[in-house]
Amino acid sequence: MAAPVSAGDPAAGPAAGGALWAEVWALLPGTEEELALALSGEVDGCVQPLLRRARGLLYGAGGRPGGEAAAALRRLGDVLRDYSWEKLNAGPWRESARTEPRPAPVVRPEDALPRLRCPSLEHFRDNHLIPQKPVVLEGIMDHWPCMRKWSVDYFCQVAGCRTVPVELGTRYTDEEWSQKLMTVGDFISQYIVNEKSVGYLAQHQLFDQIPELKEDISIPDYCCLGEGEEEHITINAWFGPEGTISPLHQDPQQNFLAQVFGRKYIRLYSPQDSENLYPHESQILHNTSQVDVEDPDLVKFPNFRKAAFQSCILMPGQVLFIPVKYWHYVRSLDVSFSVSFWWS
Repeated sequence: MAAPVSAGDPAAGPAAGGALWAEVWALLPGTEEELALALSGEVDGCVQPLLRRARGLLYGAGGRPGGEAAAALRRLGDVLRDYSWEKLNAGPWRESARTEPRPAPVVRPEDALPRLRCPSLEHFRDNHLIPQKPVVLEGIMDHWPCMRKWSVDYFCQVAGCRTVPVELGTRYTDEEWSQKLMTVGDFISQYIVNEKSVGYLAQHQLFDQIPELKEDISIPDYCCLGEGEEEHITINAWFGPEGTISPLHQDPQQNFLAQVFGRKYIRLYSPQDSENLYPHESQILHNTSQVDVEDPDLVKFPNFRKAAFQSCILMPGQVLFIPVKYWHYVRSLDVSFSVSFWWS
């Protein structure tokens, strides 16, 4: 649960904040020891220390946390809330059997995304960033060390003992989808080498965890056209076997998706077609379509056929510009590693 608003929060006046904390304090036991944290064995071990930390902050402030204590409580509340949402939507863990992957689709010329080789900053800005038009960029990552160094064996060597979150299941909207912490070495042996089930190291800030890998990539120069500072660019790793899928969804930032090895089939839809893409009604999945893009139920989602799309098979060394709020669907055609750069 999120921490209540503190008396020092600018969103509430001193009187309102004090009254709220008084109401909260009245519902709590008188001492820290009396607020028992008796959790079942099914709750992950990481939750108990977070709750103990929150309890200590609350009672240490005498029921009126402010300043740094209130900020820390809010952060803890955010972490616990996100964990709870994940568990509510993931359900119990079970192994997700791999189904026979679909063959690589044929991209029709009329649907193909345009491609540019090393456009100037001005050309990219005027023809793609400002009008928000997606494009495949070529030649801009040829000099990155990752293009000659990275492989499955290399990741075993450099990162094999590091612990990462792995998504279990073909896509995060499936009922059997869940997450599990494991080492990179175990992930590779269980889901890359062994092809009986599906696991995906997805949307993980691996390069903050292993700076050695960050030295092998570069932030695309075009990010300088954004409003934010370089340190505000979010860099994520996407590493998985053939057949992993990111369902049709949209993100709140501009995105450069750089393909290091393997291929990915990607389909893009304009935000103007959002009504025809049937987003989930729940707040947690409001940015995700209900439609299976490659096998749509047109009886249930009849307007989906009205939505125009562009597509590509993203090859190693290519970078796809996905404008903010553009809907995108991604399926891995091989063992694949991609790097995404989210920027303002």
